[in-house]
Order: sequence, then structure tokens, then C-alpha cells
Amino acid sequence: MYLNCHTYYSLRYGTIKPEQLLAIASENGVRTLALTDINTTSACLDIVRLSEKYKVKPVLGVDFRNSAEQQFILIAKNNNGFKNINDYLSKFLHNHELKIPERPDEILEDCFVIYPYQKGKHYELKPNEFLGIAPKDLNHLKFSKWNMLREKLVVLKTVSFQNKKGFNTHRLLRAIDNNTLLSKLPKSEEGNEKDVMLPYNDLCETYSEFPKLINNTEQLLNNCSIDFDFKTDDSKNQKCLTENETSDYELLEKLTYDGIPYRYGNDSEQKVYDRIEKELNIIKQKGFVSYFLINWKILEYARSKDYYYVGRGSGANSIIAYLLRITDVDPIELDLYFERFINLFRQNPPDFDIDFSWKDRDDITRFIFDNFENTALITVYNTFKFKASVRELGKVFGLPKSEMDLLTRGKYHVNQLDELSQLVIKYAKYIQGFPNYLGIHAGGILISEQPIHYYCATFMPPKGFATTQFDMVVAEDIGLYKFDILSQRGLGKIKEAVEIIDENYKDQPPIDIHDIKGFKQDERIKDLLRNAKAIGCFYVESPAMRMLLRKLQVDDYLGLVAASSIIRPGVANSGMMRQYILRHRHPEKRKEAHPVLQSIMPETYGVMVYQEDVIKVAHIFGGLDLGESDMLRRGMSGKFRSRDEFNKVKQKFFDNCAKRGESYDVVADIWRQIESFAGYAFAKGHSASYAVESYQSLFLKAHYPLEYMTATINNFGGFYSTELYVHEARMHHGKIEAPCINQSAVEAIIKGKTIYLGFMFLQSLESKTINRILNERIKNGIFQSLDDFIERVPISIEQLSILIKINAFRFTGINKRELLWEAHLKISKTIIQDHVVNLFRTEKINYNTPELPSTALETAFDEIELLGFPLCNPFLLLTTKSTGNLRARHLEKLEGRLIIIEGYLITTKNTKTSNGKVMHFGTFLDRDGDFIDTVHFPPIAAKYPFRGKGIYKIIGKVMVEFNCVNIEVSELERLAIIEDPRYSVKSLNPTFQNKKSFEDLKLAQG
Repeated sequence: MYLNCHTYYSLRYGTIKPEQLLAIASENGVRTLALTDINTTSACLDIVRLSEKYKVKPVLGVDFRNSAEQQFILIAKNNNGFKNINDYLSKFLHNHELKIPERPDEILEDCFVIYPYQKGKHYELKPNEFLGIAPKDLNHLKFSKWNMLREKLVVLKTVSFQNKKGFNTHRLLRAIDNNTLLSKLPKSEEGNEKDVMLPYNDLCETYSEFPKLINNTEQLLNNCSIDFDFKTDDSKNQKCLTENETSDYELLEKLTYDGIPYRYGNDSEQKVYDRIEKELNIIKQKGFVSYFLINWKILEYARSKDYYYVGRGSGANSIIAYLLRITDVDPIELDLYFERFINLFRQNPPDFDIDFSWKDRDDITRFIFDNFENTALITVYNTFKFKASVRELGKVFGLPKSEMDLLTRGKYHVNQLDELSQLVIKYAKYIQGFPNYLGIHAGGILISEQPIHYYCATFMPPKGFATTQFDMVVAEDIGLYKFDILSQRGLGKIKEAVEIIDENYKDQPPIDIHDIKGFKQDERIKDLLRNAKAIGCFYVESPAMRMLLRKLQVDDYLGLVAASSIIRPGVANSGMMRQYILRHRHPEKRKEAHPVLQSIMPETYGVMVYQEDVIKVAHIFGGLDLGESDMLRRGMSGKFRSRDEFNKVKQKFFDNCAKRGESYDVVADIWRQIESFAGYAFAKGHSASYAVESYQSLFLKAHYPLEYMTATINNFGGFYSTELYVHEARMHHGKIEAPCINQSAVEAIIKGKTIYLGFMFLQSLESKTINRILNERIKNGIFQSLDDFIERVPISIEQLSILIKINAFRFTGINKRELLWEAHLKISKTIIQDHVVNLFRTEKINYNTPELPSTALETAFDEIELLGFPLCNPFLLLTTKSTGNLRARHLEKLEGRLIIIEGYLITTKNTKTSNGKVMHFGTFLDRDGDFIDTVHFPPIAAKYPFRGKGIYKIIGKVMVEFNCVNIEVSELERLAIIEDPRYSVKSLNPTFQNKKSFEDLKLAQG
């Protein structure tokens, strides 16, 4: 009876959750309803999946509207009709310039069209078209010609809200959507307060004078049937890459055996062939052949374009993936557990995460869309967050910014707030979690057998690739499994570093960056790992990883693989990270492991480190079968839907251990370890994949540090800011130069040991200015003077000032302050035209400018303004000369001592203790450029907060654990730097200062 029902996926309009809509229908005795969200099919599959639970028959359709104005409703007779509706809706969602017409402008098979009475009463209706009569239309109908044509009339009772609160929420959402005050929201932008669901009998009573309408509506709904199979084990992904499944398998088999010489040489061991046979059988049996082949085809294209990539995730557990070059991890070498990736109990396809350079990923996506017919990106639902909702609702209610700031900070007592502020808090909490707008999944792509519109409509985000209206969870419910095509900057810098090295070292053979076996034996890499000197090298560079490497003193591949999973929150939180370090450093401690766990995981000393360990422990120690063990692992990941199933498996784990005579305390402790980290730990293959990329980075850093740091700077590094990577290059004896008109490019470049920062690092320098400079320099050679530059490059005085202030014209030998005077005298503030051409060079007038020396101190502040950091040692900018000689390298010998040391703040990590109090970890550089690591416990964190970038005096106790040094801070003070000499009020002359150089500053400081 309900042909027009909305959920909260009618964005910024509806207020009912999908399952809540079914629950309301069930309570009201409604046995069939049509879900017709506004311009979206996001909730359709979820409604179909959940409907059986509530014994409600679902019918699917779409309410087509321009803003809030309803044009018509389309309802699908069957799955084909639903596809046609999705095709039609997507046409408008792909082209935002198209307005939805008053009537469908094409014939849609297997669809019913329902027009609101006031719009459609003048139409001549086709066989599949009807007029929808709302309760408010009943009196009009009695005096209309349509009263005599009742076979074309149906009940149109819209459902958008559950109750009055839902309607109030709707009005607030509409005001947010229209960016207007609630008091100024037009009625035309609102729904009707009475758009709630009535009990079935009450609805029939409303239309009792027109029983034909009730019969027509029920007959229309009876003629509709939607069927999506949520129970089948068959994937809905593209079935074949070739013409059929047989030829697919033959191709997979051929590619596998063809890959053996590349990976193992010509004398591979029998266990390689045994593993291949085992995996091929399972892959074929589970129907995953095409999944492997599609990934292979994508990566074959990537290699043809010389794109770097890393295949990671549990896919690294497969020798087939290794031989097809989907991954670079040898599962035999690492004894990787294939059943973690695919086993006979697994219903969903395997999962490869493929990382590409951030510069190459879009082209890979384009290749997929061009070569696979039924392709779409996956959406994510960006929801209303509490603080953002407070601001949005504050604007709707007209609250001043100061009050909104107060509410978002949470510094209030609800009872002390005025009525409007209380309403803001009340409704901000209510809409928290409502979908707000659709975004794009970080890397998920669907490649389906059926057209994507068989399942949902698609929209077109700015990237220009069709994107589903449902997320990955809904996709997996129906059997559509994503291909993960991800991007990262780490691969970009590896690729660029290799290109720079090949260019700078043309007399040596090209680098084989995939020679991982060779890298594993490289002594320089071992030294970097042992001493944790891996800044710029993927995840190995983070402060936490740097400290862990020092504690473990790892210098081999397997140790790095383990470290990359140990660092994850779960292992650390379970207390097993410390146990692992102890057992690694002190072999006698390994005897403390439970004998069964020691036998299951000898490589990690009986400590669960990888996701596979959870499966092994559950299977061998807990007596669960492999399917139940994997269910246990997935259940702890937070993505598992059925907690009942999970709890049954947990109980079976305890029961099996009890039957075997294990003590409850031992079993409970092992369970606690599983529970604390199973959802956070990496699969071993995933860690191994990360380690491969780290080894590639470490090789480049070890042998070509300056080229590698140049590439790191250009790809905006990783964990740290550009400033630290510039510092790291300097620590490797690089000379860092500010951008230069005659030397620099867009990005940083290296010449010998000199790195010239690129123009792109200058804040506020426009890309069109950069392009003009470089194009002119390429075309007509380097610039001879400022006059020559002005003559040849159309540029505004504002843009030229940036270049002069950063000293980009230092080749002229003229002081930059004098150049600024000249520039202002010679350039007018007119609009600069690209196409202006000077046919004749006019003689430039040379003005007698005053002698205006600029100082090294001024230059440092210009660099801070334009680059974000000074190119000098920041300690030189302190107002008071430091008398302390303590450095980071001295600290290990001062364990337990209270010390004072100065550090330049690099980064902080904020975290919370178990009782919810805030504490910090700090990373600083000492005067020599070495790292200082600090711990700030809650009382100190509250009393001595960080006060932004700068140099701090750190007072605290030196703590040493496993050769890793930390300072437990007791006091923290940010030290003053000199007043900006460019604007110093203390100067005798406003143009130049008493302290003209760092030497003058040192003298002044005594």
C-alpha cells in the first residue's frame, strides 16, 4: 500500500534508517512497501536483505525530484525494471547540468510510473503510468474527471519520517542543505509533517470512499517482484577473463609455470611444484581463477608502463600470486600460511591490495574502466559527525560563532545552556551517523559479471569515474567483491629516485630495484636497520618503528617482517610486544612460552604476531576447524555482522580447551591475547610486502642518499614534514639551496651534492608564474639580470617579490633589498597577459637605489615565511646563546639522571592512557641534528603543553630500555627566538638592523 517510502539515504531529507523503516512497517501491519528514496538507490539492497527478517515484501524504485520538488516515481516490476531505473537515474547523476523532466523522456521497460496528482492530472497516461492520490487530494478528486477513471489511480501516501521529531529533524536537514536559517526555509523545500506511516487499517480507512484505489495499489505491488540472492557462495564478479572458465584455467596454469624461472631459476625445488599444484586445485575449486587473471592483466599493463607497484595483504601468502608477479613475497621462504588467504571454507574471494604511485594510480583506474565492461568505483558514506553537526545546526539556528565554538569544545553544562543551544546539542546527537553525502572509497573498484546498474545507480564524482551508490559492505552482501587499487607516495619516490640515479650515473648499469634477494644481503642496509637510520624509508622511519628497531637490533628481512606487525596496536596493547622483545634479546626467556604456543610459533618465540597466528592457535590449540578459525579472526576485525555466530565459536574454543584439560586461567590468558590484537595485527604476507618496499627504500637510502632524499622531498616525504627531509639530506653532506631562477625546476633537483629546492615549495608562487619562467628559460636560455628577467617573463610585482625575497636572483650579486626597490620602480601593478610580446627592447632606466644590505637573519625569516622553515640551523635564531653542551649521543650513558637538553620540535603523538587521560610522545632534534625522544605523562602534558613549532628546553630523567633512550619529561619550556629583524621596532633604522649576521648575533649573545 505504500508506494513512496524514504530512508535517511534520501540525503538531507529522510530521517528513517533502512532497518527502522522495515520495523515500522511490520509494527503497522504493512506486508509490502516500495522503497523509493529520492534520486538514490543506496538503501535498496539492504532493504531486500533485511526484509525477510521483518516479513515485509520489498519493492524497489526511485522518487525523482529536482531539489524537494517531486516530478514522478518509478517503481520496478522486476530486476530488469530496477536496472532500467538505475540506468535512467544515472544519466542525471552523471551530468549535473541535466534537470529531471516532469515526465520520463524515454520508455522504461518493466517499470511503473506514478505522477503526483497535481502534476499529472493533465497528462494522458500510458498503460504503465498512474496518478498518485495523496490524502490531501481526495476532496479534489471527487470533482475531477479522474474520479470517473479510477483504474489509473493509486494510493500515494508518502513516508519520510517516523514521528514529529523526525519531521523536525527533516526541517533542520533541509535548512542545512539550503544553507539557510531555519526561520527562512521555504515551505517548498520541506516535506509534509503528515508524511508518516499509518497502520494498514488506518490507511485503508482513509481511502474507504475509493476502494478501487486500494485495489489498484495492491495489484500494482503484487505485480512487482525483486530477487537478489544473498545466500549463494558464487561471486558476482566477472566470471572469465578469456572466453570461458576452461581457457581461463589453462591460461592461469601456463602463466604460473612460465613464472618459475624468473622467481626461482631453472633448478627450483620439488616443494615449489607441490605448492603450485595445491594452490591451483583450491583456486579452481573455489572459482577464483578469474580474480587472479584480472589482477595479472592490470599489473601486466602497469609493468608495460614502468609503473611501480606493491601487491600486499594476505595475497602474499600465495605462490601463484608470486609467480604471476602480483606480489613480490616468496611464500615458501617465509613459510606463509596459504589457508589464511584461501581455504575451502572461505566463501568470499581472496583479497589483493595493490599499491601504485600516487602519480600513476589514476591511469591504472582508467585502464580498468577501458578494458572491463562492468566497472565502478565504490562509494563511502560520509556521515554527520557531532562537532560538524553542532556547527551546521548552530548556523541554522543563527547562533553566533562564539557560542558554536563553546558547544564544539564541550566546555558547558547542558542545564546552563539556553533553549536554542540545547536544541543544537540534542539534534546534533540525533543526526550523528546519518549519511551526509557520498564520497569515494580509497581504492575499491568493482568489476562485475552483470552491468553495475543491475545492482544500483551510479554517480559521477570530479575524478570522472562512475561510482556506486552503495558501500563495500553492501557490495559484499550481494557477492560483489572489490579490487583494491590504492596509491601511496612511497612508490612515487622510489620510482623518481631510480630515475634520478639513472640520469646522474649513466656510466653504471641501471638499478634493478626488484633485486630483493640481493638487498637482503646488503651490509649497508643491515647497518641502517641496526642503527635505526631509516628516515624517508616507508613505515620504518616513524618514531615508534625507529625505537622498536633499536630495541630489537634487527638487521635482517625476517626480523623486519616481524617488527612491522609487532608495532601494530593489538600486539602492543596485549603486552606481547614487550614479551617478544625480551625473548628476542634473551633466549632463556623463550622457555616461559606455553609449550603448545611455542610449538605452533617457534619463529616468534610463542608470541602471536600475525593474523595467521590467530588461525593457527584457534585451530591447533582451540580445536576449531579452519573455517571456524577464520571466522574467529574476521569476527575480531570489527567488520563481522553476526555476533551470535562469533560468540558460538568463542564458546567452542573454551569448551575444547577444557576437554583437553587446559586450565581456565591459561586458556583465558591466551584468549585475551587473541582478542586484544586479532583485528589489528597484519597478515604475515602483508608485513612481508611492506618489508619488500622498505628494503627498496633502504637500498636507495644506503647507496644514493642525496638522490633518494631529493625524490623524498619531491613526493612530500612520508611521516614527517619537508623540513626534516631537507635536514636529512644535509646530514648526508648535501648542500641545500633555496630556489634559483637559473637552476631550479618545479620540483627539487640535484646537481652533484647540491640540492636546489623547486619553485613548487614557495608558498603563494602561482603555477602559471613557474611555467612562464621555465618555458622562457628553456626557449631562450638563462637569465642575465633582473632587467633581462622582467623583459622576458610577464610577472606581477607580488609574484616577483616572492622570488626576490627567497634570493632567487642571487646570481646577480646584487643585494635582494636593492632588487626589491628596483622591481617596484620598474613593474606596474597592471594585469599580466601571457600573450604580450615586446617586438622591440626598450632601454631600461636604471635608478639610483639606496644601499640596502640584507642580512642572513632577514633571509632566515624570509625562508620561514616562504618555505615554512629556515635553511639555516634553527638554533642560531635563539635570543640567548645556549651554554649547554649536552647532546643526544651522550644520553645513553646518563641513564636515571635528571638532565637539561635543548631540542627542536619535529613531531608529536598524542594518545590516551587506559583511564582516558591525555599524554604525549615527542620527537626533537638536538643542535647536531640527532634525534631526542620524549615521553610526557598526563600531569606533565597538562602542566607543560607543547606551544607549537620551535626550540624547547627539556628537563627530565633519562630512561634506557633495550638500548633505546627516552627522556621522561618533568618540565618543558619553549625558548624565545630573536625578533623578526625585518620588522624590528628596536632597530635604529627601520631598514637595516644592528645584528646583520649570525656572527653579530653570537657576539651580542656574549
